[in-house]
Amino acid sequence: MKAIVVTDRAAGTAGMTLVERPEPDVAMLASLEGANYGDVVVEVHASGFTGNELEWPSTWVDRRGRDRTPSIPGHEVAGVVSALSYGATGLSVGQRVFGLTDWTRDGTLAEYVVVEARNLAPLPGDVDFTVGAGVAMAGLTAWQGLFDHGRLQEGQSVLVHGAAGVVGSMATQLARHAGAHVIGTGRAGGRQTAVDFGAHEYVDLDNDTLEDVGGVDLVFDVIGGDVQKRSARLVRAGGTLVTVTGPPEARPADGLAIDFVVVSDRAQLGEIARLVRDGRLRTNIGTVSALDDAVAAFNPAQRTKGKTVIRVRP
Repeated sequence: MKAIVVTDRAAGTAGMTLVERPEPDVAMLASLEGANYGDVVVEVHASGFTGNELEWPSTWVDRRGRDRTPSIPGHEVAGVVSALSYGATGLSVGQRVFGLTDWTRDGTLAEYVVVEARNLAPLPGDVDFTVGAGVAMAGLTAWQGLFDHGRLQEGQSVLVHGAAGVVGSMATQLARHAGAHVIGTGRAGGRQTAVDFGAHEYVDLDNDTLEDVGGVDLVFDVIGGDVQKRSARLVRAGGTLVTVTGPPEARPADGLAIDFVVVSDRAQLGEIARLVRDGRLRTNIGTVSALDDAVAAFNPAQRTKGKTVIRVRP
């Protein structure tokens, strides 16, 4: 099968190459002797790649810290189940699915991928594979940050940093759908995009004063650094700062600061798919490229907007 692999951590995306790799051994997966219990083989139709995943240790080493290169990056997938291993439940061969793969296993920038069944959810027939791959990581990150960790409630206010970005635009839509007042932030050029995705207000971090927004119940942070520190001071008593940038650098005076790593969740994926199908959640996809063109897509000549999705099959 065709796959994108990486072998040189220092090279970044420039070190990606398109190669031929063996397809998953379906017979071995299905046997009791060699089964990875609960796995399924997915025929990949579309794949997503997170911009900084080549900085993750899990891209280069397994759970025991052993080198696992050449490794296949990409952990967002939409496709069709082609085989089941022993113990896989909840899915069937031929079913359309989407979700996330394990960080320490080969990923989705390939024609086939082996995934734990519990990390996938059914993808409705009228939702395109590119949309499924584009919404999996960003949708789950936004959902878990807002509701699992941020405990966002109707009528509360939320400050969403990077509101015009891939994750921020998801958080903006989900927060507004939940009945929250959404204040987006970012660069000047992102204002209209953030408003189009549902932000009630927008703060240009280069030219506006962040502190003018006043107190908020929740900060959803994808930036970190000084912006995070300033934002912590805006959290009302009992509120929360949630970040995906690593351990918090600042904490609210009378609230919580939480960092988290997104996990796949079938029930949440199902809710996200329902919102997409109903037209209440839109993906922020910028570029769609074929697998043969994936290396160039991840090394563009100029800055691109939105999510880059690789369409593995036409």
